[in-house]
Amino acid sequence: MKIWRLMVLLALLGAGAGCYGYFSHFDTLVQNRFQGRLWELPARVYARPLEIYPGMNLSPDLFEKELGLSGYQQKKVKSVENPGTYSRRGNQFVVFLRAFDFGDETLGPRRISIKIKDNTIVGLRRPDTFSNREMERLDPVVMGSFYPDSREDRVLVSLDRIPLTLGKTIVAVEDRNFYTHYGIDPKSILRAVAVNLKNQSLSQGASTLTQQLAKNFFLTREKTLIRKVNEAFTALALERRFSKDEILEAYINEVYLGQDGKRAIHGFGLAAEFYFGRSLSDLKPHEIALLVGMLKGPSAYNPRQYPKRALSRRNLALELMADQGMISASVLKRSMAAPLGVIVKPAQGHSPFPYYLDLVKRRLMKEYREADLKTMGLRIFTALNPQVQLAAEQGTAEFLKTKNSRLDAGVVVTALATNEILAVVGGKNFRYKGFNRALDARRPIGSLVKPAVFLTALLNPGTYTMITPVDDGPVRVKNPDGSIWAPQNFDRKSHEGVRLYQALVHSYNRSTVRLGMDVGLDAVGDVLSKMGHPLTDTLLPSMLLGSLEMSPVHVAQLYHTLASEGFYIPAKSIRTVYTPEGTPLSRYPLTIEQRLDPGAVFLLNKILQAAVSQGTGRALEEWIPRNMAFAGKTGTTNNLRDSWFAGFSGNHLAVAWVGRDDNKPAGLTGSTGALQVFGRIMAKIPNIPLALAAPGNVEWGVIDPQTGALTDENCPNAMAVPFLKGSAPDEFHPCTQESYLLPGPGKERSGNLIDWLKDIFK
Repeated sequence: MKIWRLMVLLALLGAGAGCYGYFSHFDTLVQNRFQGRLWELPARVYARPLEIYPGMNLSPDLFEKELGLSGYQQKKVKSVENPGTYSRRGNQFVVFLRAFDFGDETLGPRRISIKIKDNTIVGLRRPDTFSNREMERLDPVVMGSFYPDSREDRVLVSLDRIPLTLGKTIVAVEDRNFYTHYGIDPKSILRAVAVNLKNQSLSQGASTLTQQLAKNFFLTREKTLIRKVNEAFTALALERRFSKDEILEAYINEVYLGQDGKRAIHGFGLAAEFYFGRSLSDLKPHEIALLVGMLKGPSAYNPRQYPKRALSRRNLALELMADQGMISASVLKRSMAAPLGVIVKPAQGHSPFPYYLDLVKRRLMKEYREADLKTMGLRIFTALNPQVQLAAEQGTAEFLKTKNSRLDAGVVVTALATNEILAVVGGKNFRYKGFNRALDARRPIGSLVKPAVFLTALLNPGTYTMITPVDDGPVRVKNPDGSIWAPQNFDRKSHEGVRLYQALVHSYNRSTVRLGMDVGLDAVGDVLSKMGHPLTDTLLPSMLLGSLEMSPVHVAQLYHTLASEGFYIPAKSIRTVYTPEGTPLSRYPLTIEQRLDPGAVFLLNKILQAAVSQGTGRALEEWIPRNMAFAGKTGTTNNLRDSWFAGFSGNHLAVAWVGRDDNKPAGLTGSTGALQVFGRIMAKIPNIPLALAAPGNVEWGVIDPQTGALTDENCPNAMAVPFLKGSAPDEFHPCTQESYLLPGPGKERSGNLIDWLKDIFK
């Protein structure tokens, strides 16, 4: 008898030791998992925050489209009661801004009123406090995410920053004994066992919130006895290691609440945005009840697909909330009568601007591992301007729909002051992430290279000025392989009496080649390198007419160096990268390097202004008023395969390419193709006139255009010309006729800027 008792005791001890060892395995698993990152969090990529102020140029229609991209829902004026909503009456808006953490500051929800007249903000106030505002900052458009391989998406929330009723409602609906059990609920288990034995299946569950969390985090979803045993041990380990509040917070962030294509919606934080377009802290009781009701089956109670079923489940949750004193009888009545309130168009998991997101990812991959981008939950703020992006897409689409369906395009728009990339159009299918022509279409740039040739000459003021005569007659150049190259002008004619500035204004090929060979290919290559395009291959004479292959984003870098007066500023698309906790990981400050003489660049830009007002770019006046004084250059390649235009105003620069992917002729010149895309885009965004300021090493001279000598201001057809100091002609031809008076340097002039330019470049 004693031996039998000893054997039973040893068996019990062995079983206990085995159970403890089995439990220890799950205890270690839970401890290790919760000590690291609980979730793989996708990186979120944001457009620039929109900062508005009185006097700002703002298109009402583009502003409304940006609100739509940000997930704001349009309401009647009296219905703008929740963050994430707005109303519009004519050109007056009332917007209930959402709370947002900008990294450098966090702003709460607030209502603003915006009045716009003639595309300018004339009133900005907070109607709730009747106070006028100098500036307001709007939460930015989410332009994309980099998802983990699981495609799970979530917005983390903490228990102390969510409605108190959420946690209580979850407990009331899913696990009433949550705060009294130790991870498993024996009574519920016995009840479930009885049902399952009766039905001879595992159809009835008894999972506590802790067990549900254990299943989601560590286990499979299969319904087997061993999985239920493992689930119980894991739940016990969770309860041993963590407090009830920590478990509830993890549950709130982990639970699955729907599907958006391939993206899985996890956690109440993201679900609030996905279904209501607002943050979790802004939800009302009936909205909380809807989300909690979906826990029973996110697909079965999807409010967009099964609104009646979801409404019934929501109201059941509301009644439980009232029974437990979480809401009053009056709130219950009002909430039961409320519509579901689910937004029609949720924020999509895919990017509305895939080509720009492609640019951002390429830049990030130089500093971060792809795995980190998909799991660390980084917040990435970019320079994307949604309104400029939309304008770029609209301008491109408007042109392409009138042309051959095989044509495609690439566009880059940048900010003149910072060289931040504001918009990228990689092709005519704007929402499809395909071949990114703005970044990857390396095509011959044609006449876009010519400013580099003429700038090389102007950098030698002892030999060349803007009025130096250049030969535009037939030219023959020997290539390194011994072959002869005899380029022709576009009109296949020679032009007499051409001066340097006229050769560029009218884009003459022969005079450009002569000038380039005179200054030397190496010198032109050095200027191109300083502009932002280092040359590594053997330099051939054909490069003088644009045989060099570049993408639109590379061309934009070159022209920005010209537009910024010879200062090289690397293009950037990213402003700041933050951790989920708000710590800045990377900042991308403005870096500036003077590479070219500002005086010579000033002379060149004056010629580029004349190219728009009088030369190959004059068709731009169909969209842009002449007094805006844009500077720019057309580009056309052999057999009309590529159409280019690069140009800039006082605050924006853009490069457009139009052509065919199969490299067959597009049938367009620079002025009949890309220039028209450029014009349509620039007409849709706020631009300021290009007012070029002469540097200190520039002086003015009044010139007789016939002789190139200095003359009197009152001579007929006399024109004022800028020179680098010391390079103005010494010869003087006096004139006594007083029929024409042209103001000289330092004197006031009448008329607009474009008239002044016409006086300079006749």
